[in-house]
Amino acid sequence: MSLMISVSGIRGVVGESLTPKNLTAFATAFAAWTLRRSHKKKARIVIGRDTRPTGKTVSDLVSNTLLLCGCDVIDLGMATTPTVEMAVTKEHADGGLIITASHNPVEWNALKMLNHLGEFLSAEEVAELLDIAEKEEFVTARWDGLGSMSHKSDYDDYHIEKVLQLSCINPAAITGEHFKVLVDCVEGAGSAIIPKLCERLGIESIVRFACDGTGLFPRNPEPIEENLSDTIAALRASECDFAIIVDPDVDRLALLCEDGTLFGEEYTLVACADFYLKHNPGAVANNLSSSRALRDIANRYGVACYSAKVGEVNVSEMMKAQHAVIGGEGNGGVILPELHYGRDALVGIALIVQAFALWRSANNGGLLSQFRRQFPDYFMSKQKIVLGNASHASLQKIFTDIARQYENADASMLDGLKLDFVDSWVHLRPSNTEPVVRIYTEAPTRDRAEALANELKHEIEKRVLGN
Repeated sequence: MSLMISVSGIRGVVGESLTPKNLTAFATAFAAWTLRRSHKKKARIVIGRDTRPTGKTVSDLVSNTLLLCGCDVIDLGMATTPTVEMAVTKEHADGGLIITASHNPVEWNALKMLNHLGEFLSAEEVAELLDIAEKEEFVTARWDGLGSMSHKSDYDDYHIEKVLQLSCINPAAITGEHFKVLVDCVEGAGSAIIPKLCERLGIESIVRFACDGTGLFPRNPEPIEENLSDTIAALRASECDFAIIVDPDVDRLALLCEDGTLFGEEYTLVACADFYLKHNPGAVANNLSSSRALRDIANRYGVACYSAKVGEVNVSEMMKAQHAVIGGEGNGGVILPELHYGRDALVGIALIVQAFALWRSANNGGLLSQFRRQFPDYFMSKQKIVLGNASHASLQKIFTDIARQYENADASMLDGLKLDFVDSWVHLRPSNTEPVVRIYTEAPTRDRAEALANELKHEIEKRVLGN
């Protein structure tokens, strides 16, 4: 397993691809990069980690490396990704590092790198950092110029307070609905902060599930349907009104309705946008692989909907360019610029619970599954094709040929190939981390979505074999 490098940082299996050598190399390069960018004699860097068993050890190694490079380190200890992002700006830091492999299995870990805005590095910034690492243009401190270490444990409360201060959030209205909610934090960084947020929002009864913060994930931590059978069983047994589920670093949000059905990851952003636009009208944004339902919501409010290349940093850049008031990705990631430009499950929880509470009050009661039916309904299919030795150039030719074949569709090659039909779409996109092409389709019915995916899969396969 090779080390994976992207705009969010470096990621690998601890003891295999993620070794002390490359952890210290990238930490040293990051220290040099922040100094170069900040033009300061000493950089300030915020660091936090999720609950993985390797997290504390990796964090200590990285922190000590930064200290030896002359950086002052502010250690938040266990903290969610969005909490660290907010701490970077609050502390006027020059950058941030988060020790988390997000939804990857427990044997993985990673360095997620943030700039002085508390946002993931752009492709250009990553290229600068990699150039520093390759040329070993490191900056280390003399014995009398080492950095200082400070520990801060109050950022969970800061994050929660900032969410509660949003003008559209009214905990009294939530309290009036007497919600009983199951919270599944998969033993990750949300184990303390998410139940606490729910209490502060006015949720009356909270059933904690995998919220001990052990870092030993009881299941595959990605919050998708095939991984949630135990959570669904616990929800039904507890007779809760719904379930809140986050991934280990708490930048993705999924919900289960009272009957155990999924609210739908794609609909986390949709529901949040529908509620938020009532209070703050403006453009919205998602990525090219996200549901068309967000565009339908935007049309409902008479605002524009923009789609960026896949990746949080790409969506954030699009949101800034188009002055979008809310956006995110179809994996349950919500970005609210009023708070910060990062995917934030806490924001998603607050917006959805508030929206559901107000809807239920206005309708004299109701279930989350009924609330879900207030939004446009689409079905998605997600498949992939193993490419073998197909080159980037040959893929571009394949995508161009397919675009010509489907003249009845609006074609975009911003990120792979996106074909927009009247009532459906397909997105063909090479993976950044695997030798595969991902195929995402959406249509009014599940059968149509799967048929469209199979059709395009066949079109790619016959061209790859033809090459």
